[in-house]
Amino acid sequence: MTSEFVIAVHAIVFLNHNAKTMTSEEIAENVCTNPARIRKVMAKLKKADLIDAKEGSRKGGYTFHLDPEKLDLLTVFDAVDEKIISPSWRSGDPDMECLIASGMADVMDGIFSRMDQQCKDNLKKITIADVDKMIFK
Repeated sequence: MTSEFVIAVHAIVFLNHNAKTMTSEEIAENVCTNPARIRKVMAKLKKADLIDAKEGSRKGGYTFHLDPEKLDLLTVFDAVDEKIISPSWRSGDPDMECLIASGMADVMDGIFSRMDQQCKDNLKKITIADVDKMIFK
Protein backbone atom coordinates (compact mmCIF):
# COMPACT_ATOMS: atom_id res chain seq x y z
CA MET A 1 0.00 0.00 0.00
CA THR A 2 1.25 3.47 -0.81
CA SER A 3 0.67 6.58 1.24
CA GLU A 4 -2.19 7.84 -0.95
CA PHE A 5 -4.76 6.11 1.26
CA VAL A 6 -3.33 7.73 4.39
CA ILE A 7 -3.28 11.13 2.67
CA ALA A 8 -6.89 10.64 1.53
CA VAL A 9 -8.18 9.73 5.00
CA HIS A 10 -6.19 12.53 6.64
CA ALA A 11 -7.46 15.10 4.15
CA ILE A 12 -11.11 14.03 4.47
CA VAL A 13 -10.98 14.02 8.28
CA PHE A 14 -9.33 17.46 8.20
CA LEU A 15 -11.94 18.84 5.77
CA ASN A 16 -14.78 17.33 7.78
CA HIS A 17 -13.47 18.73 11.04
CA ASN A 18 -12.98 22.24 9.64
CA ALA A 19 -16.26 22.23 7.68
CA LYS A 20 -15.09 24.79 5.13
CA THR A 21 -13.40 25.05 1.76
CA MET A 22 -9.65 24.55 2.07
CA THR A 23 -6.83 24.89 -0.43
CA SER A 24 -4.33 22.19 -1.30
CA GLU A 25 -1.71 24.28 0.48
CA GLU A 26 -3.72 24.32 3.71
CA ILE A 27 -4.34 20.59 3.54
CA ALA A 28 -0.71 19.87 2.63
CA GLU A 29 0.50 21.81 5.65
CA ASN A 30 -1.63 19.67 7.95
CA VAL A 31 -0.78 16.38 6.23
CA CYS A 32 2.92 17.37 6.13
CA THR A 33 3.40 16.82 2.42
CA ASN A 34 3.48 19.00 -0.67
CA PRO A 35 0.41 20.57 -2.36
CA ALA A 36 1.03 18.76 -5.67
CA ARG A 37 0.76 15.42 -3.92
CA ILE A 38 -2.44 16.57 -2.21
CA ARG A 39 -3.94 17.66 -5.55
CA LYS A 40 -3.18 14.25 -7.05
CA VAL A 41 -5.03 12.44 -4.26
CA MET A 42 -7.85 14.98 -4.16
CA ALA A 43 -8.45 14.48 -7.90
CA LYS A 44 -9.12 10.80 -7.19
CA LEU A 45 -11.45 11.66 -4.31
CA LYS A 46 -13.29 14.16 -6.50
CA LYS A 47 -13.66 11.59 -9.29
CA ALA A 48 -15.23 9.20 -6.73
CA ASP A 49 -17.54 12.05 -5.57
CA LEU A 50 -16.21 11.94 -2.02
CA ILE A 51 -15.29 15.63 -2.00
CA ASP A 52 -16.15 18.77 -3.94
CA ALA A 53 -13.48 20.77 -5.70
CA LYS A 54 -13.70 24.33 -6.95
CA GLU A 55 -11.00 25.88 -9.10
CA GLY A 56 -9.84 29.41 -8.62
CA SER A 57 -7.23 31.19 -6.58
CA ARG A 58 -9.65 33.28 -4.54
CA LYS A 59 -12.46 30.91 -3.56
CA GLY A 60 -11.05 27.65 -4.86
CA GLY A 61 -10.33 24.56 -2.85
CA TYR A 62 -11.87 21.40 -1.50
CA THR A 63 -14.85 20.64 0.70
CA PHE A 64 -16.18 17.44 2.20
CA HIS A 65 -19.89 17.05 1.49
CA LEU A 66 -20.83 13.57 2.71
CA ASP A 67 -22.07 12.22 6.03
CA PRO A 68 -18.93 11.18 7.95
CA GLU A 69 -20.99 8.53 9.76
CA LYS A 70 -21.73 6.83 6.43
CA LEU A 71 -18.41 7.14 4.59
CA ASP A 72 -16.37 4.05 5.37
CA LEU A 73 -12.64 3.70 4.83
CA LEU A 74 -13.09 0.99 2.21
CA THR A 75 -14.85 3.52 0.00
CA VAL A 76 -11.94 5.93 0.47
CA PHE A 77 -9.50 3.10 -0.21
CA ASP A 78 -11.31 2.15 -3.40
CA ALA A 79 -11.24 5.78 -4.55
CA VAL A 80 -7.44 5.89 -4.48
CA ASP A 81 -7.35 2.54 -6.28
CA GLU A 82 -4.68 0.72 -4.32
CA LYS A 83 -4.00 -2.81 -3.22
CA ILE A 84 -3.45 -3.50 0.43
CA ILE A 85 -1.27 -6.56 -0.08
CA SER A 86 0.78 -6.42 -3.25
CA PRO A 87 3.89 -8.59 -3.34
CA SER A 88 6.63 -7.22 -5.56
CA TRP A 89 8.20 -10.63 -6.23
CA ARG A 90 7.02 -14.21 -6.73
CA SER A 91 9.19 -17.18 -5.77
CA GLY A 92 9.73 -20.33 -7.78
CA ASP A 93 9.04 -21.08 -11.43
CA PRO A 94 5.79 -22.63 -12.66
CA ASP A 95 7.73 -24.57 -15.32
CA MET A 96 9.96 -26.43 -12.83
CA GLU A 97 9.26 -30.09 -12.03
CA CYS A 98 9.51 -29.54 -8.27
CA LEU A 99 6.00 -29.08 -6.87
CA ILE A 100 7.24 -26.55 -4.32
CA ALA A 101 9.02 -24.41 -6.93
CA SER A 102 6.16 -24.66 -9.41
CA GLY A 103 3.33 -24.17 -6.91
CA MET A 104 4.53 -21.74 -4.26
CA ALA A 105 3.73 -18.51 -6.12
CA ASP A 106 0.09 -19.45 -6.67
CA VAL A 107 -0.30 -20.59 -3.06
CA MET A 108 1.17 -17.33 -1.78
CA ASP A 109 -1.05 -15.33 -4.15
CA GLY A 110 -4.08 -17.04 -2.59
CA ILE A 111 -2.85 -16.27 0.92
CA PHE A 112 -2.23 -12.62 -0.01
CA SER A 113 -5.66 -12.40 -1.62
CA ARG A 114 -7.33 -13.63 1.60
CA MET A 115 -5.25 -11.18 3.67
CA ASP A 116 -6.29 -8.38 1.31
CA GLN A 117 -9.97 -9.28 1.71
CA GLN A 118 -9.70 -9.42 5.51
CA CYS A 119 -8.16 -5.94 5.53
CA LYS A 120 -10.93 -4.65 3.26
CA ASP A 121 -13.56 -6.21 5.53
CA ASN A 122 -12.04 -4.27 8.45
CA LEU A 123 -11.92 -0.98 6.51
CA LYS A 124 -15.63 -1.37 5.75
CA LYS A 125 -16.35 -1.25 9.50
CA ILE A 126 -14.58 2.09 10.12
CA THR A 127 -16.06 5.44 9.12
CA ILE A 128 -14.60 8.92 8.81
CA ALA A 129 -16.57 9.80 11.96
CA ASP A 130 -14.88 6.90 13.76
CA VAL A 131 -11.44 8.24 12.82
CA ASP A 132 -12.43 11.70 14.02
CA LYS A 133 -13.60 10.21 17.33
CA MET A 134 -10.32 8.27 17.69
CA ILE A 135 -8.40 11.54 17.36
CA PHE A 136 -10.59 13.66 19.64
CA LYS A 137 -11.67 10.91 22.05
